[in-house]
Amino acid sequence: MSRRKKFFGLDQPLRHPCHAKPRTRRQFIAQGFTAGAGTVVGSSLFSLFANPRAAYALSADVAAEVAACGIATQGAGKIPFICFDLAGGANMAGSNVLVGGQGGQFDFLSTAGYSKLGLPGDMVPGVAEATPTTTSNGDHTDTSLGLAFHSDSAFLRGILEKAPNAVASGNINGAVIPARSDNDTGNNPHNPMYGIARAGQGASGADGSLVTLIGSNNSDSGGNSMAPAHLIDPSIRPTKIDRPSDVTGMVDVGDFGSLTQAEAVAVMESVYRVSDAKMSRVNTGLANNAELVDQVRCAYVKSADLAERFGDPSQINPDDRQGSNPIIVSDAGGIFSEAEFDDDREFQKTASVMKMVIDGFAGAGTITMGGYDYHGGARATGEVRDLRAGRCMGACLEYAHQVGVPLMMYVCSDGSLSSNGTIDNSVEGRGKGEWTGDNSSTAASFFLVYNPGRRPVLIGATPEEQAIHQQIGYMRSDASVETASSPAANNVNLLVDTVILNYMALHGEQGAFSTNFPTPLGALIDTLTAFEPIVAGTITNPV
Repeated sequence: MSRRKKFFGLDQPLRHPCHAKPRTRRQFIAQGFTAGAGTVVGSSLFSLFANPRAAYALSADVAAEVAACGIATQGAGKIPFICFDLAGGANMAGSNVLVGGQGGQFDFLSTAGYSKLGLPGDMVPGVAEATPTTTSNGDHTDTSLGLAFHSDSAFLRGILEKAPNAVASGNINGAVIPARSDNDTGNNPHNPMYGIARAGQGASGADGSLVTLIGSNNSDSGGNSMAPAHLIDPSIRPTKIDRPSDVTGMVDVGDFGSLTQAEAVAVMESVYRVSDAKMSRVNTGLANNAELVDQVRCAYVKSADLAERFGDPSQINPDDRQGSNPIIVSDAGGIFSEAEFDDDREFQKTASVMKMVIDGFAGAGTITMGGYDYHGGARATGEVRDLRAGRCMGACLEYAHQVGVPLMMYVCSDGSLSSNGTIDNSVEGRGKGEWTGDNSSTAASFFLVYNPGRRPVLIGATPEEQAIHQQIGYMRSDASVETASSPAANNVNLLVDTVILNYMALHGEQGAFSTNFPTPLGALIDTLTAFEPIVAGTITNPV
């Protein structure tokens, strides 16, 4: 009789006999010893979060200086972008998103290949299901999100649970990119945040009303995986946001005692005027004296501007259960129930980042989820973690639907894993193959796009052409990435470039890609693009 493998609980750290004890931040996150929380020493307290208000308008002289100082109040108007960084080497292909041969997702792999991807013979895509679900195509495939998933994908089950209205709208689609990345190393530059920030016509990309980038980790990328070195811009280093208090705490404009918000604004305006009068007589003796004086003057303008717009920081609180129209947290139809939100830090983290990004306070954000190095135990360990990740993905899609804003959501992981065919017949194991070891050759990334107006349209005049745009690259029949199938397949830097290219293409700005990002993609740009544009330049101009 075979020995029963240990099932690790949802937040239980993973201890592998084949791994050394974790020593780095990345290793602790990958094995679930930490959830990725941290502290941050950011720039100015007043460098964050805005949402225009009319109730306490600035005086005309101060309001004029807001524009003169280049203080953003609306952001760049680009499509919100959220990256899920599943630390440790999560499964993406086969058991979650379908990946096939040269013909696309439905150019099915061999039975042995699917076994390596954790699917036994009776769960192979294309084989009739005994009890198909309401969204299943009846053959272990599901296309309710446009992008094809395995019908029992844990990601899919989580998304369907948390995004019922977004899914019912039929306005979601996506693409998968089979691409190798190394296991158990921090040297995977998966994170596209800096590129997204400059991914636009004239190098003007995603930006928020008061902060450009955020991430749930205190790292240069904002996530677990690195950002490509050539894209890093220290001036927009992601601000750490991983809980509601990070959001509300950073919009505290100070203690004005018994003053009303209108009175507080008046005080800040007066401080600006007094300081401006004094600064006009300051001479530092430095060559850039005028620039320094302007920086100080504009800092006071920004303080007055924030007091006007954020005297009540609860307006941006992800925990909106006390608001007049709670969307995120509510027992009466909220995305999260009050109990599950209070009990699960990953839900709080997700809500905080999605609120910031989708409402336009930040241009793009990374959500790192730890504990995805889940091989070596029962399949159930990975299933419950994938399900929670799917719920978090679904929450982002549903919130975008509720507020009527488009969203691009990218999911990546550092490496992947494979099965030896041993079956876990436990309730949570669901009769699937156990994950028994790291395997970088089975890796893939994918992205989903929500468009309020209509489902994003794949490029191509025929279903066959569209299929090869929905799967950028392909796998061999044995479920190994064909490393020559796309530039991204064997180069994580080019994988990031491919994601950035697709983000620009959603705006109709892919023509500027080669100018903004000198890259070997070159003449292959058209073949690496999945969708027709959904907006013309900004989200205020839907296509």
